[in-house]
Amino acid sequence: MEAFLHQLFSGLANGCLYSCLALALVMIYQSTHHVNFAQGEMAMFSTYLAATAMNAGVPYWLAFVGVIAISFAGGAAVQRFFVRPVEKAPVLASVAVFIGLLVLFNSVAGWIWGFTSQSFPTPFQGLTAGGKYLDGHALGLMLVTMAVMVVVFLFFRFTPVGLAMRAAAQNPVSSQLVGIPVGGMLALGWGLAAALGSVAGMLAAPLLYLDPHMMSGLLLYAFAGALLGGITNPWGAVIGGLLVGVAENLAGAYVVGTELKLVFALAVIVVVLLVRPAGLFGRALVVRV
Repeated sequence: MEAFLHQLFSGLANGCLYSCLALALVMIYQSTHHVNFAQGEMAMFSTYLAATAMNAGVPYWLAFVGVIAISFAGGAAVQRFFVRPVEKAPVLASVAVFIGLLVLFNSVAGWIWGFTSQSFPTPFQGLTAGGKYLDGHALGLMLVTMAVMVVVFLFFRFTPVGLAMRAAAQNPVSSQLVGIPVGGMLALGWGLAAALGSVAGMLAAPLLYLDPHMMSGLLLYAFAGALLGGITNPWGAVIGGLLVGVAENLAGAYVVGTELKLVFALAVIVVVLLVRPAGLFGRALVVRV
């Protein structure tokens, strides 16, 4: 029973990371109707910036908050200079841009910092409230990611800017007619998604070690969570990320083994697309022809 509870709580910790990144994916999907394949690489690049700042003597939490702010600005810049010019272009143009961004961030990170894995510090090593089921870092990342997602929820639910961003993402034409600056709102959405990704990257790095490819598997799990919960429903994607985290941990421990855990995420993606493409909490899109 103790082993099962350990796997369960570890899965919840992993699920918090997947949920954070899944929420970022859904925010981009709502505004572009495409999956941002570069979301993980953008998070990885932000994590390298945090590591560089810490190695230069900047305290952990100051670097953490500073990199979130830099990532926000960087995400908005990506939307302005790379995504906006192709927003009315054919679908393949947008896909090519996202893949190009993935290769760009990965290559530049390898060029600047190298492809050798590096350690990344954690400020949660002394936490003991998790008992024998969670180590300090796992407990800390759960607390931080949940706090971040609560802040994001309150922002979107109760602030005028958050409501305007939701409107611009869901119906840009109507939003423009009522005076909402759609371009600015979409840039803010990209910035917020990049900031969420940077949080996931900095919290995942102590577990995965820092290298240019560290977010590839994490992005796949996050995508599985977003699809499972519903890629049109941000909070459904959060729940989906938690479910995938628990399920892949238990499957790795008791069913498929740790070597095939990534295959489990692929299986989730395939099954959801075949059985319920809208996900558990998403809505099916109906197009009039």
